[in-house]
Amino acid sequence: MPNRTVFLISDGTGITAETFAKAILNQFESNHRMVRLPFTDSVDKAHNAVREINHTAQREGHRPIVFTTLVNMSVLEVLKAHCQGLMLDMFGTFVAPLEAELGIKSNHRVGRFSDASKSREYHDRIEAINFSLAHDDGQSNKDLASSDVILVGVSRSGKTPTSLYLAMQYGIKASNYPLIPEDFERRKLPPALLPHRKKIFGLTIQPERLSEIRNERRPNSRYASLENCRQEVGEAEAMMRRENIRWLSTTTKSIEEISTTILQDIRPDRPVY
Repeated sequence: MPNRTVFLISDGTGITAETFAKAILNQFESNHRMVRLPFTDSVDKAHNAVREINHTAQREGHRPIVFTTLVNMSVLEVLKAHCQGLMLDMFGTFVAPLEAELGIKSNHRVGRFSDASKSREYHDRIEAINFSLAHDDGQSNKDLASSDVILVGVSRSGKTPTSLYLAMQYGIKASNYPLIPEDFERRKLPPALLPHRKKIFGLTIQPERLSEIRNERRPNSRYASLENCRQEVGEAEAMMRRENIRWLSTTTKSIEEISTTILQDIRPDRPVY
């Protein structure tokens, strides 16, 4: 399959269209040029999008692929009538059959973030982001009991990005604590974590990969040396086994995979978004 230009068209942010498009296109071994056209929320903007798509088709000699999440029917009709790309209307594909099955009309809400100020989901995610930032890298012991999960592991094992992803995507209040040589010498978890053992989830990583990551930050240091990384990872994994802490290796896993595993394990007693 030749590489194609892929247009992502939405009357909102386009995040849904992009996420869906990437999931579908990852099934094919080819590279694509992504063109994002968010906030296409008027007929004039629809015509501008058509001109760009059709110009690309003529220049490249084959149809672009067009993913849309448009709820404005006037805008969508312009694209359907004039677009020379392969149109994949995600809402039309899924919403119409659901309307028929449920016997009700969808609310045709534009975008995940419309009227965000009144959204409980949005409020919860903002609170979780603030909480996770305040409790990053063991900065604060205050209100640890409010954590949905406390991530532990050696420095640069993926705790911070995972904490923020959980907060931003799911409204999960995630604290994270680095395991340091003093903890290994004591052969105990940091004292502040002991009352919250059931909320702890461990992240580990292969020493070779850890050394690569640390060398990007502090090249040729003892901190980044393979010998030191092997020692820290070995001590951390021994502690997790000794303390009966659930854990996984982040070496070959994406943040999405890590977060999904954590959510399956902690099973928060409230909705996640």
